[in-house]
Amino acid sequence: MKKLISAVAALSVMIAVSSAYAVESVTILLKNHADLTPIAISSDVSPDIKNNRTMVPLRVISESLGATVNWLDPEVVLTQNNVAIVLQLNSHTAVINDTTVQLDVKPYLKNNRTMVPLRLIAEAFDCDVRYSDNVVTVETKPLVIDGVKVHTLQQEYRMTMGGVVNQINGNTYNGAIYNIFAENRGKKVEAPSSYTWSSHPSSGEYYKAGQYDFLDLEGNSIKRFDIYTLVRTEPTEGDPEVLIYEANENQWYMFHYTASQDIWRLVDTARMNGFLTEISNTVP
Repeated sequence: MKKLISAVAALSVMIAVSSAYAVESVTILLKNHADLTPIAISSDVSPDIKNNRTMVPLRVISESLGATVNWLDPEVVLTQNNVAIVLQLNSHTAVINDTTVQLDVKPYLKNNRTMVPLRLIAEAFDCDVRYSDNVVTVETKPLVIDGVKVHTLQQEYRMTMGGVVNQINGNTYNGAIYNIFAENRGKKVEAPSSYTWSSHPSSGEYYKAGQYDFLDLEGNSIKRFDIYTLVRTEPTEGDPEVLIYEANENQWYMFHYTASQDIWRLVDTARMNGFLTEISNTVP
């Protein structure tokens, strides 16, 4: 009888411990505009609820909010626009733009993923967070250019045959891409003597690698940037020369090749996470 009682007691303890660490299923939605359906954020590692805090994989929150991630062991820095968040595994403190804040739950590893507090990061990046019945909705703020809200970013590029037109409806992606243009725009230059959007550019011409048009709700252009890359005769060391044309001002600027690649990476991430819609594709 004593053995039976001991076994029942042990089982009760195991059930209590199991219940204490049970993880409820949490759905995370990202909402960009009132007229668009929120998009569910997926991950190979499920979110956790610890001390009433939603913990999510670092990759999920960084990609969904268009943030740049830099690993500076033992710290990780998330940057979006003018906000930088410094986190460290197993540390109850974080730094947001040089201000130290206390964390209820310290970042930890789960299945080789760094889990971080959703609300802290989302609110630091100027998003609203709402909870309802195990659903967390992160509502982003629209990008505003010259006092006008951006509804979508239209990207267009051409291939050897045909071309592609995409629209990105993620506020955070659009804001991150716009900031890349703004922060990496160099000195004003004269228009190049030869530039083209031809599928067969010649050596010495500037080839239009992409067109990025920030549109309002009615589809009117607020700001448009065209990226042009110099076509070189022979491969040389270093990055190719890049210019951008700001169509609304009819002005050319120097630009950084690495910045143009960062834009492509953000567009690809927006596509993978469901924030990009292909409007047309005439590539055979």
